[in-house]
Amino acid sequence: MRPVSVWQWSPQGLLLCLLCNSCLGSPSPSTVPEKKASSQELRFRLAGFPRKPFEGRVEIQRAGEWGTICDDDFTLQAAHVLCRELGFTEATGWTHSAKYGPGTGRIWLDNLSCRGTEQSVTECASRGWGNSDCTHDEDAGVICKDERLPGFSDSNVIEVDRHLQVEEVRLRPAVVGRGRRPLPVTEGLVEVRLPDGWSQVCDKGWSAHNSHVVCGTLGFPSEKRVNVAFYRLLAQRQQHFFGLHGVACVGTEAHLSLCSLEFYRANDTTRCPGGGPAVVSCVPGPLYAASSGQKKQQAKPQGEARVRLKGGAHPGEGRVEVLKAGTWGTVCDRKWDLQAASVVCRELGFGSAREALTGARMGQGMGAVHLSEVRCSGQEPSLWKCPHKNITAEDCSHSQDAAVRCNLPHTGVEAKIRLSGGRSRHEGRVEVQIGGPGSLRWGLICGDDWGTLEAMVVCRQLGLGYASHGLQETWYWDSGNITEVVMSGVRCRGTELSLDQCAHHGTHVACKRTGTHFTAGVICSETASDLLLHSALVQETAYIEDRPLHMLYCAAEENCLASSARSANWPYGHRRLLRFSSQIHNLGRADFRPKAGRHSWVWHECHGHYHSMDIFTHYDILTPNGTKVAEGHKASFCLEDTECQEDVSKRYECANFGEQGITVGCWDLYRHDIDCQWIDITDVKPGNYILQVVINPNFEVAESDFTNNAMKCNCKYDGHRIWVHNCHIGDAFSEEANRRFERYPGQTSNQII
Repeated sequence: MRPVSVWQWSPQGLLLCLLCNSCLGSPSPSTVPEKKASSQELRFRLAGFPRKPFEGRVEIQRAGEWGTICDDDFTLQAAHVLCRELGFTEATGWTHSAKYGPGTGRIWLDNLSCRGTEQSVTECASRGWGNSDCTHDEDAGVICKDERLPGFSDSNVIEVDRHLQVEEVRLRPAVVGRGRRPLPVTEGLVEVRLPDGWSQVCDKGWSAHNSHVVCGTLGFPSEKRVNVAFYRLLAQRQQHFFGLHGVACVGTEAHLSLCSLEFYRANDTTRCPGGGPAVVSCVPGPLYAASSGQKKQQAKPQGEARVRLKGGAHPGEGRVEVLKAGTWGTVCDRKWDLQAASVVCRELGFGSAREALTGARMGQGMGAVHLSEVRCSGQEPSLWKCPHKNITAEDCSHSQDAAVRCNLPHTGVEAKIRLSGGRSRHEGRVEVQIGGPGSLRWGLICGDDWGTLEAMVVCRQLGLGYASHGLQETWYWDSGNITEVVMSGVRCRGTELSLDQCAHHGTHVACKRTGTHFTAGVICSETASDLLLHSALVQETAYIEDRPLHMLYCAAEENCLASSARSANWPYGHRRLLRFSSQIHNLGRADFRPKAGRHSWVWHECHGHYHSMDIFTHYDILTPNGTKVAEGHKASFCLEDTECQEDVSKRYECANFGEQGITVGCWDLYRHDIDCQWIDITDVKPGNYILQVVINPNFEVAESDFTNNAMKCNCKYDGHRIWVHNCHIGDAFSEEANRRFERYPGQTSNQII
């Protein structure tokens, strides 16, 4: 028997209730818990992709109509209530901005506010059923704990339509000869995993749009024509189980499950009559073309790249940055969706987008925000071809930087390496697989010269994010039965996808220190710091000082002067110093901490402080061709939070032997008037030069991005004055702008110091 609702709702009744509430001083409807529908009158389901059975976009059926929930004011407490409605014990997280894809139909609830203890979502406050100012780009999702409520009656929980369960797609290559085809697989029969297992797709009505979506789902930017006749002949010798037919993709979908799909019923005995299994051939992006044995058909796009990703822990993910007027900047996340994200991913040689991220989820950029309100259809060859709004700095802040996660092809490189002996799967001694078929074996890597860059490649290959440490001694980790060292001389740039792409010794292994105690190890982390120098401040504060020698005894002790200072007539005379302020920001997603613990910090009596790193920054004067003519360095005697963003609290302060570091969202300021905050240019002759500052030059501490650690400025020195201009981060300009910089543009727009 259907329960009778206490309230009889109508427009007139709602008005009368509002008037009564106003007279009685009751809360407004926007904060009153919903009593219009009991939980038994509602039905719930999880939808969208990519997802597991306990996560997804929350959809509610009311009055026979399915709809979604807006993410405005949504909290973990609301997620707890909804997860219980779905039969789970609690929520472990929630998502915003249509992470699982935008829904359709009504947006049933907006500004949903729950305490978390409610028995039903109808007891939570909201704007009222169907009253919303949101779009489906703001649909909320939940991540529930994979633990069912005991005795839960799931009569009001509906499994999503079967097409939403097509969450995995693969290509099954033709079996030709005995050789094993290299990964990734780029051509073969399309197979989808259904509740009953893997099945093929009938090719009747199959289109190029369908192939495009399949390739994007599998991590490939585009598709090409395939010899269907060959596969038809092959299909005659094999048995197939068709589970899907009637695939109709527009071509802009980010995943096959978003296409219009039709499934065979269980009682269908004749499937795909006169047809055969769908076949697709994909074109790999430049990162994966070589490993698939194909020519680099997309090795380099025409002209210079105008889109890039920064700050991602894995390949194919990161903050979206675009090139405008020779300068790199970010994209505002307003109206950022899967279509725009997929255009970025395909442009960069990956598949379609797995996620369109907002709210600077991949860290904040620096400099200009170039684009906002990007609206792509999904068919554009470049993000710049999409309609967008050019904005000013006041329109959008870096806290709204857009980011993406792209679909990647399966390469199998993670199976060729493993960690052993660690306390968790994120750390351990590195073991690599070598040998051919029938002679595969595991071995260790020599620890000689092993460092952060090599460890970064290992962590990336294993899908474990960044490297927080690269270890040369691993005697405290048990390697089990593996004792053979099979690789040595490993040298990586840090950007490789696997150790195979790094330089290393051939079949001959040469180690300075033998034994399993001195083998390579790593500690990985999903987050990392990212230091960036405020280049404009260097340009604004640079000046020359002739400082008397009697004021430089401590600086000389700390090796902050040029070598010629040793033969000077102390304490008479002076040294000519180029001074400037240095403001170093941490824009990453983890605090920057010195490599050494405080037990090994070095006390310097003259200045009365501890050094936590031997070299924290390098200061150099270079000729236009790169020859160094003067240098300085700054040991991180006091690495601390000088200032922070409004919503960030300081965590590090050097006073009284305090902890050193730079918190995410904070910066450390070395003022121009601090000892050693200079370059000794006493011996530099007049001419045109480049001022270069490099943070963390020896890669002692892991960062998510080392390409932005250097800053360069043009300098003109006439023997009395210096002009410093055009200061910029090493990766802030286009390649052409950097070439113009190296040619030294002259004295136009120079700043006279």
